[in-house]
Amino acid sequence: VQLVESGGGLVQPGGSLRLSCAASGFTFSSNTMGWFRQAPGAEREFVAAINWSGGSIRYADSVKGRFTISRDNGKNTLYLQMNSLKPEDTAVYYCNRGVRIGLPPAAGDYWGQGTQVTVSS
Repeated sequence: VQLVESGGGLVQPGGSLRLSCAASGFTFSSNTMGWFRQAPGAEREFVAAINWSGGSIRYADSVKGRFTISRDNGKNTLYLQMNSLKPEDTAVYYCNRGVRIGLPPAAGDYWGQGTQVTVSS
């Protein structure tokens, strides 16, 4: 199993970024996938998750209305479109396989290496 995130960077408040997670080594289209993030000195927290078909999606309250999770099963890729970014969105963002979309959401079994997102003027 391999999950490789990309698309992070430095952006000004109010800006946008699109993260990607390229998956390989397993049947991507059969798995619920998600994004988590970890800010310095903080615990890793849930951001968003999407089931295999895209028919079930959940967001953390802190990103609802600003972030959009999506997937392309033909390309084995997970996305996170982040708009209206705030300094408090600064964190390392991780792709995760097998997220359990419940309350509360729970992480699955495999992680990517993470991609840094920094929101600052």
